[in-house]
Amino acid sequence: MARRSILALISGVAVAGFALSACGSSSLSSGTATSAAGGASTPAATAKAAAADPALVAKLPDKIKTAGKIVVGTDATYAPNEFLDTDGKTVVGMDVDVFNAIAAKFGVKVEYVPATFDSIILGVSSSKYDIGLSSFTINDDRKKQVNMVSYFNAGTQWVTQKGNPKKVDPDNPCGLNIGVQKGTVQVDDITARSKKCTDAGKPAITQIVDGDQGKVTTAVIGGKADAMAADSPVGLYAVKQTGGQLEALGAIYDAAPYGIVVPKEQAAFAGAIADALKAIATDGTYKAALTKWGNESGAITSFAVNP
Repeated sequence: MARRSILALISGVAVAGFALSACGSSSLSSGTATSAAGGASTPAATAKAAAADPALVAKLPDKIKTAGKIVVGTDATYAPNEFLDTDGKTVVGMDVDVFNAIAAKFGVKVEYVPATFDSIILGVSSSKYDIGLSSFTINDDRKKQVNMVSYFNAGTQWVTQKGNPKKVDPDNPCGLNIGVQKGTVQVDDITARSKKCTDAGKPAITQIVDGDQGKVTTAVIGGKADAMAADSPVGLYAVKQTGGQLEALGAIYDAAPYGIVVPKEQAAFAGAIADALKAIATDGTYKAALTKWGNESGAITSFAVNP
């Protein structure tokens, strides 16, 4: 899907992180993969989680073995999945905690590199990044370009101003201004809904599109957009973080798995990432990472390449 940045509330008016992007630094390093992992509930479990698995290490591409790190392309503006911490440069979030735990199984560090969401898959395919991690919904178009390893399940959630002053109905949004992040599945969703409107002789939906989900959320808070459609963890986190200015609208729909993006020619590496996910599910760090961010309801039990 897409990503955004929600950091701190300002006097109940807006969220400071909405204005931040990852463009201030060419490379955002998280430190060692183990230090930023979600963590397990006991010291014994943490020690177990931190131990590299020699069988997985052997499956790393030579480039990563030599560098001792995995370079990750991410759009760090999609709280709570991936966003900038209060220092404005450290990438944190649910996806980050999950992947840092994966990297610990490979015994390597992780370097997060800022990117626009719609450029990440190309960056992975061109070897600019070793993998892409940015709440990508797995779909057929993306699987044609890259391998995708499933790790979480999310749907679409609509969000509007508290009290729904514009009386937005997701099933009848004709003529309204709806916010979406550029390059996400929500763009396709709103485009299809708009066509349904015009086919019925009703006004089209005006899309308020931005590459930064935080700015889309701000548009809803300020009334420029009547509502927005975003990934369910992101929409619900925005509601929680904006001090009563927003509310969830309707039910979550079109649930589908997120995927870690891996180069098409590296099917073995993608399979090894799936095995690492199984390992962190067994030792408890996977569940701990999701629970830390309130997203345990999206946990999956089957980790697969191109499901």
